[in-house]
Amino acid sequence: ADFNYGADEYDAEGNEEPKALPEGSETMPYIDESPTMSPQLSARGQESGDGVSPTPTDGLGTGGERDAGKGLEMRKLVLSGFLASEEIYINQLEALLLPMKPLKATATTSQPVLTLQQIETIFYKIQDIYEIHKEFYDSLCPKVQQWDSNVTMGHLFQKLASQLGVYKAFVDNYKIALETAEKCSQSNYQFQKISEELKVKGPKDSKESHTSVTMEALLYKPIDRVTRSTLVLHDLLKHTPADHPDYPLLQDALRISQNFLSSINEDIDPRRTAVTTPKGETRQLVKDGFLVELSEGSRKLRHVFLFTDVLLCAKLKKTAVGKHQQYDCKWYVPLADLVFPSPEESEHCPQVHVIPDHELEDMKMKISAIKSEVQKEKANKGQSRAIERLKKKMFENEFWLLLNSPAIPFRIHNRNGKSYLFLLSSDYERSEWREAIQRLQKKDLQAFVLSSVELQVLTGSCFKLRTVHNIPVTSNKDDDESPGLYGFLHVIVHSAKGFKQSANLYCTLEVDSFGYFVSKAKTRVFRDTTEPQWNEEFEIELEGSQSLRILCYEKCYDKTKINKDNNEIVDKIMGKGQIQLDPQAVQTKNWHMDVIEMNGIKVEFSMKFTSRDMSLKRTPSKKQTGVFGVKISVVTKRERSKVPYIVRQCIEEVEKRGIEEVGIYRISGVATDIQALKAVFDANNKDILVMLSDMDINAIAGTLKLYFRELPEPLLTDRLYPAFMEGIALSDPAAKENCMMHLLRSLPDPNLITFLFLLEHLKRVAEKEPINKMSLHNLATVFGPTLLRPSEGESKAHLTLASDIWSHDVMAQVQVLLYYLQHPPISFTELKRNTLYFSTDV
Repeated sequence: ADFNYGADEYDAEGNEEPKALPEGSETMPYIDESPTMSPQLSARGQESGDGVSPTPTDGLGTGGERDAGKGLEMRKLVLSGFLASEEIYINQLEALLLPMKPLKATATTSQPVLTLQQIETIFYKIQDIYEIHKEFYDSLCPKVQQWDSNVTMGHLFQKLASQLGVYKAFVDNYKIALETAEKCSQSNYQFQKISEELKVKGPKDSKESHTSVTMEALLYKPIDRVTRSTLVLHDLLKHTPADHPDYPLLQDALRISQNFLSSINEDIDPRRTAVTTPKGETRQLVKDGFLVELSEGSRKLRHVFLFTDVLLCAKLKKTAVGKHQQYDCKWYVPLADLVFPSPEESEHCPQVHVIPDHELEDMKMKISAIKSEVQKEKANKGQSRAIERLKKKMFENEFWLLLNSPAIPFRIHNRNGKSYLFLLSSDYERSEWREAIQRLQKKDLQAFVLSSVELQVLTGSCFKLRTVHNIPVTSNKDDDESPGLYGFLHVIVHSAKGFKQSANLYCTLEVDSFGYFVSKAKTRVFRDTTEPQWNEEFEIELEGSQSLRILCYEKCYDKTKINKDNNEIVDKIMGKGQIQLDPQAVQTKNWHMDVIEMNGIKVEFSMKFTSRDMSLKRTPSKKQTGVFGVKISVVTKRERSKVPYIVRQCIEEVEKRGIEEVGIYRISGVATDIQALKAVFDANNKDILVMLSDMDINAIAGTLKLYFRELPEPLLTDRLYPAFMEGIALSDPAAKENCMMHLLRSLPDPNLITFLFLLEHLKRVAEKEPINKMSLHNLATVFGPTLLRPSEGESKAHLTLASDIWSHDVMAQVQVLLYYLQHPPISFTELKRNTLYFSTDV
């Protein structure tokens, strides 16, 4: 059975709600957009400046034969997928047309089901749309089935785009068609039976011969289709070489489609009509989504709806099985009365209780562990009940994470008194909400109070109008949806241009992980310039990520505006944009250069991706001179030292000026600085000390981590790794103590002395936790895998899924280091002298 916890089954406090919907029934046939995109983005983004900029396509034809070939291969995949969905669409149109003939036949008899006028209204233009798509499908199908890289089909898409006028007529009539169908089914039982269950033919190669769909759902399909066709044109262009004869034709088709989409989105979006505003205009839904509200000191998940003139905050009501879902309005603020309090005005707002990082990290580990269990169950053809149980557990954990991780305050104030506080995990989203509200506030709005009946009608409309149906957690994804990328994304933020005047500028990078967006990196501030040149590289860990967002800020140095609240961001967003992380495009060894355009500003960046199994490899250095990638015993022998010089110097520098740095060892340093330090240590340069004293402290911390990560075998050795895993799993404290100390004693001397030296340093860092926010647990999470993760040969033996070994082994690696960090001081001589511990062969 398909498992999909939607918002529908969960109320805002996280209580489960049972729900039974008949197979194949759709409450409302609306596009289920991703949580971050409103349905209008596809067209409107072009004008408003915050749309997704299409990937530049010019260079696609130039990367040699191989790239062109790959592009054409991708083109075939895109087309095959589109063809399959086109077949389904034609079957849906056919199902709509099926009852039309018998209805027309009865219309002229003495007992008509519907009048000719009603039939004409309900099925308006469906026949024309069907014929256009049938002809398109019949022409495209043989081209895809007998694929040849020289095949051209741009003219077919161009012709399809040129016939979009028929859709305009359909859209203009859509609302009346729906109303007529609803009235007729209320007054005529026969028609009601027909419209509740229309049989749609299954695709040729599918097991299902038919599915039942409502007429209301099918009437929405043409509107949905225009958006889909436009997206396919985007994808086709991306994978068509610029010198291919189809390229200009597809460009033309995309231009026509986008202009058409803009015009219908601007005129009417049929499902966005609701009750009217005080001025008698139609009140429309502009944006909706899930936000966390801090209400009476606790976090609640709300579904927030922004209408033309009012912001409404709702939660799903608990309903009995089979009953229609309804929203319950918690509060609303007319936009005429809505203000955003500045940080200094919001002193009286409640303080945000921030969940410690290690608790969030723990929960992520748990979710990853459950994910790999689900994979195992599926691979072993496990019982569906066991899988259901695991998925339910995963949903509960992801729901907890969604509720507890946001910490960026988004305050809403009603001029007439009350203030409300939402918490978001992404400043990008916060600015999207703020901008959408401010755009609407430019219009001449009136204040009003809704009567209880009006409020009921408006809240009642939310369920039909909503565009975001599911809570944004990964358990809500279908199995065939892209799971996103796991691994490391390397991003170099080069430069930006297009600023009107000089300013102090910086960028932040956000990626989505576990269903929501978080900020992962931040460039330095480039002062007083219109053309900042950052050229900074970052390594960002991806956990099921599908998008990268870049935000460009102007730094605020005005002391009065800087709020006491850590998470308040008072800097001004100058522009923002996002791109999809396409697994095919990103997974090349080479850097891929790109530009994001935002608000007239262009930010240049490059990126490349390393999958998690690649990044788990320890690669020994070919040369035995430097220190990186060289065995620790070789380095200490060469230096005649007990602890490698690099370890001593980095630790000394961190203790001198980084021990109170917030997030030391967790926040990544600039990759180019780390590479520079690596080169200096490898060359044993005389200027090491001078360079260390000038270098950003996060880069020094990053260099130390990199040194341990690049050791050809982990500091705690490959040989002892299985024993560490077994030792940490022991439940008897005495046995565990005995085993864990014996394992330390079994380490080679350079490894043991270095480990104890690092251990004492990390304990000193954790003593400053109130200031640097780095607990023993945080440090164990950062260093555990670095010190224990086996090298390539070893990890191969028990490596199944990259995400699988990730979750389970990483948890154990963190626990091993945490055990030693929480242990009373361990001295090398005591350890070696102490024969109380019985010796066993490991």
